[in-house]
Amino acid sequence: MAAKQPRRVPVTAPHTLSSADVLTHFSVTQEQGLSASQVAEQLAQFGENSLEEQEQKSLLELVLQQFEDLLVRILLLSAFISFLLAYFEGDAEGWTAYVEPLVILLILIANAFVGVWQESNAEAALDALKKLQPQTAMVLRDGTWGNINATELVPGDIVEVKVGDKVPADLRMLKLKTTTIRIEQSQLTGESQSVAKDVDPLSDPNLEIQGKTNMLFASTTVSNGACICSVVATGMVTEIGKIQESVQKAAEDEEQTPLQKKLDEFGELLAKVIFIICALVWLINYKHFFDSSHGSVLKGCVYYFKIAVALAVAAIPEGLPAVITTCLALGTRKMAQRNAIVRKLPSVETLGCTTVICSDKTGTLTTNEMCAVRLMLPTATGKSEMYEVEGHTYAPVGEVKGLDKEWYNKNKALAVFCRGGSLCN
Repeated sequence: MAAKQPRRVPVTAPHTLSSADVLTHFSVTQEQGLSASQVAEQLAQFGENSLEEQEQKSLLELVLQQFEDLLVRILLLSAFISFLLAYFEGDAEGWTAYVEPLVILLILIANAFVGVWQESNAEAALDALKKLQPQTAMVLRDGTWGNINATELVPGDIVEVKVGDKVPADLRMLKLKTTTIRIEQSQLTGESQSVAKDVDPLSDPNLEIQGKTNMLFASTTVSNGACICSVVATGMVTEIGKIQESVQKAAEDEEQTPLQKKLDEFGELLAKVIFIICALVWLINYKHFFDSSHGSVLKGCVYYFKIAVALAVAAIPEGLPAVITTCLALGTRKMAQRNAIVRKLPSVETLGCTTVICSDKTGTLTTNEMCAVRLMLPTATGKSEMYEVEGHTYAPVGEVKGLDKEWYNKNKALAVFCRGGSLCN
């Protein structure tokens, strides 16, 4: 398969260009925006404004992944050999000869089912989280402003962002519509406070993200103000896209968890010990191969080989994979009850072994956004009532479910609450 070609960068160091130079570079005006033909050309050249995701594993790949443990492979081998022996010796014992290999296979299938089910549920939950906040953008095209899906943005588009909006792509500021504008970019830089932006060009082409004060970056949020900008980077060539690419590369080299390492070591040791013991048991009975009761030397060899295999199957703990999977599944269930998604079962054991977590400041593990989600008010009877609050991020849009607007003039507690909330904001 041919290597994927990296996307071209629409413009290098846009923070060093003046607003007029940025518009000239994309052959666009601030009054008209891009034309339909220009949009089609840019879309063909730079692709959609979306982050590339890792290819999802097929159901078959997920199932095969559950059989990668050495202990599980040893069990599969023993079940296969048991099936062969049962087939050749089944005339005497009938269908009961297949009970042992069938039980082993059922245990392994149940073990694989739990693993696939857990990983599929985790992937579905992660996909659902990605769809919670669909992005749109206010764009000027052919002289008309309109809302479009953020994935349809192309370099050169003239975009308006205002308080509460999530920045849809990497933008170069062209014009302020308010006195100031502040951006919450903690998820990129770790800064706990929002930062002020302006339209003035900068001289250093090698500035860090924090120094690019005339740029708005994809996935950040406008906490105050409004401005007109030009899209200068989309998709994987944005700053958040570069982070995504680094994460994908790091994910390609997955390390085994402590539990997986211990199971592999145990499997290797068990395989060696069982092989040696079974070989000794078979060789010790060498003289009995020639016993006339077997009918022939070959049948004598097969008879004692079957005894050695039965010993090997008995020595292998068939229930161990199932017990481990069940315990880990119970752990993921408890994690899910605490709103923590575990993608792979062995990660639960790794988390249980963790004693120190080194994390960055606000913005890396959180979005640095605090929003009211519930409101509790006292009633005339002295009891309290709870109300759900809608809305999210910095957008001044929300509603308190079940709360009558006329109560503001009747309920003194609500009036005090609203006054305090307004002053704090």
